[in-house]
Amino acid sequence: MKDTKKAATSATATAKKSARFTDEERDAMKERAKELKAASRRKAGQDEENSVLEKIAEMPGPDRVLAERIHAIVKANAPALAPKLWYGMPAYARDGKVVCFFQAAQKFKSRYATLGFNDTADLDDGVMWPTAFALTELTAAGEKKIAALVKKAAG
Repeated sequence: MKDTKKAATSATATAKKSARFTDEERDAMKERAKELKAASRRKAGQDEENSVLEKIAEMPGPDRVLAERIHAIVKANAPALAPKLWYGMPAYARDGKVVCFFQAAQKFKSRYATLGFNDTADLDDGVMWPTAFALTELTAAGEKKIAALVKKAAG
């Protein structure tokens, strides 16, 4: 009787544990831990852009194209923002704090990629404003809008 009860309890605990975070979320947290460890080993002021470019190069086709364009737009319109990895995705920071980030669609098996802005972004507009945008492709008009958002966010 004891063995049966113990096995059922163990299975329930495992089910609860797996319901808290998806595999993708756990992978993102592990990547973030690796990034923090690597950052602590890096010399002060060392450039992280190569890490960002390597991560972009690993992305599947559609995500890679979007990430490359976002990277170019941010570099051209907000050169003060420093590229860095954040939860395994390209991000752009001011004074070490992430202002905006790109999240690939395949990262969380989503139907669209995301361009997001954190609270350090200067995007305030009244009492409510968007902080994330779904991306499926980039048009000239979309790139222009992103450039304006990035400029404003960078301050």
